[in-house]
Amino acid sequence: MGNGYEASTIVDDNYLFNLDWCKLQGLGLLTMSAVLSSHNPSECQNTRKIMSCPPPQCQVIFLFLSLYLVAVAEGGHKPCTQAFGADQFDGRDSEEGKAKSSYFNWLNFCVGISLSVSMLTLSYIQDKLSWVLGFGIPCILMVVALLLFLLGTNTYRYSVKREDKNPFVRISKVFVEAARNWRLNPSSEKAIEEGAQGTLSHQCSHEFNFLNKALLGTKFSEEDGKACIVNEVEEAKAVLRLFPIWSTCLIYAMVLAQSSTFFTEQGMTMDRSIGSGFDIPSSSLKSFLTITVVLFIPIYDLVFVPIATVFTRKPSGITMLQRIGIGMFLSTISIAIAALVEMKRLKIAQEHGLVDMPNATVQ
Repeated sequence: MGNGYEASTIVDDNYLFNLDWCKLQGLGLLTMSAVLSSHNPSECQNTRKIMSCPPPQCQVIFLFLSLYLVAVAEGGHKPCTQAFGADQFDGRDSEEGKAKSSYFNWLNFCVGISLSVSMLTLSYIQDKLSWVLGFGIPCILMVVALLLFLLGTNTYRYSVKREDKNPFVRISKVFVEAARNWRLNPSSEKAIEEGAQGTLSHQCSHEFNFLNKALLGTKFSEEDGKACIVNEVEEAKAVLRLFPIWSTCLIYAMVLAQSSTFFTEQGMTMDRSIGSGFDIPSSSLKSFLTITVVLFIPIYDLVFVPIATVFTRKPSGITMLQRIGIGMFLSTISIAIAALVEMKRLKIAQEHGLVDMPNATVQ
């Protein structure tokens, strides 16, 4: 999934339909791969003999191709969907600006409900019934979602067709031109800055001045028409300003990844039985995370934000940067508690000599 986010950065939000179609293809191929694996010889269906029945190489390639299609689509679909929804609000209108602030809260609320339901039901279907059904149901639901998205095409707001270059191309061009001109003498750099500030002084910033060298045309840029303008340089500077937030979010992503990886492995060693004959799949334990989100978002939006607005005089209650900081602080506390629990679990396993026996229990 992480590779999907990187690969999909080259896709602009204008291609949201293409991302939906890519995800639909990936889910369809996953369903087909499950169908193919279900036709393996009967002796290979026995879980005790599964290691002696490796799948054909083409089937493995088919499976990973399907997974990467879903990952690439999800990596681009997730941020583009949020931005596309936010574009439906007019920030110049006070009421719509306030509604836009709540939009992200309730979007995560709806996503949390759908994730909770899907993890509780699909995990059980895949674990107890059939992988074909487990992949086929999301594929059918994706078809329905895509049709609903297309039905509202004529009602979406601010769907402006842009003829500008891809933003990644524009930003990359700034760094390339700045690298070409890095040998300029100080007098040339000063002339660049004075010229830029003289034309569009309200857009020029005084940070990362080395990128201002991209404003000066060289013999290379004059020949191929790659000289940069002030707006493009400021876009590149804005990207550099985001690096402190990006770097901290990488650490947060490592913490978030534990819920679907290590925590799931821990859940496999737990007694997950409810009643006499029902076992909760270990992958369904992640639903506690989304259920917590679903419970606290209404409290945040309906209780905390109005109270905070009284003190801060801001429609959103607190700034976006403060939200990020508080979320990372709470994540630090949660992962510290998880580490203490794991230390206690390993200590008990070592005391009873059960470290290499994951299915054993301590009375």
